[in-house]
Amino acid sequence: MRINIVHRETWLHHTNPSVKLLLLLVLFVAVVFIHNPNVLINLTIGFFILFIAYTGYPLKYVMLFFLPFLFIFISTASSMILFGNGETTWFRWGVIHITEESFYRGVHLGFRALIFALLGLTFALTTRPVYLFYSLMQQLKLKPKYAYSFLAAVRLVPIMIEEFQTVHQALKVRGVADERGIRGKLELMKRYAIPLLSQSIRRAQRIAVAMEAKRFTNERKRTFYYEMKLSKYDVLFFLYVLIVTLIAYYLAIAHPYLLIKDVR
Repeated sequence: MRINIVHRETWLHHTNPSVKLLLLLVLFVAVVFIHNPNVLINLTIGFFILFIAYTGYPLKYVMLFFLPFLFIFISTASSMILFGNGETTWFRWGVIHITEESFYRGVHLGFRALIFALLGLTFALTTRPVYLFYSLMQQLKLKPKYAYSFLAAVRLVPIMIEEFQTVHQALKVRGVADERGIRGKLELMKRYAIPLLSQSIRRAQRIAVAMEAKRFTNERKRTFYYEMKLSKYDVLFFLYVLIVTLIAYYLAIAHPYLLIKDVR
């Protein structure tokens, strides 16, 4: 089962995956320690522009990918705003209690979650798994036996989905795909699990034998089909992240959206 969406490759697709991964991990950690909601709002705007303009996908698909995380933003922010604690009450009705402190904390948590979503989506939409694992082996010195094992597992996911669909269709033809009751559901689970597990065990055994035959278990210098190197796009991505961060802090100080600077 393959889902192909036509997209164009931008400079972000040509950035070294290891560079993207390390920079995004640094951003993840940094965002956790940012307690000024104005900075988070500016960072969200900066990375949202990167997400919209340079992931290379049509706008309708980009917004479709972004929609679930927008719901997470709304639910995270609203739960803190409506049911948070604080001293300056803005609105109270039953269990709903909106305070100034809860509002600022809700906005802060919502935009923090949104930044995590934007960074993760940008990385996922602009990085091919094959290039990622080759880059981890070449730039970060990940052992090939681990990298190729993960890569094989990624490749097996569509095959397992197809096998599940085949088993489902076979059970449906036999008229046992809609068992009722607890005992029926347990029996149905067994009918799915046994063929899927047996196929997975046989496939894993074949892959293990093939990798051992290719000497993936021995420590030795290997050649690679894809040569992943650092390029000007890595510098461009680093500069973009740096400039967005500096502008976010400058605008948060010079032109804040909210008066509060620390929600703790």
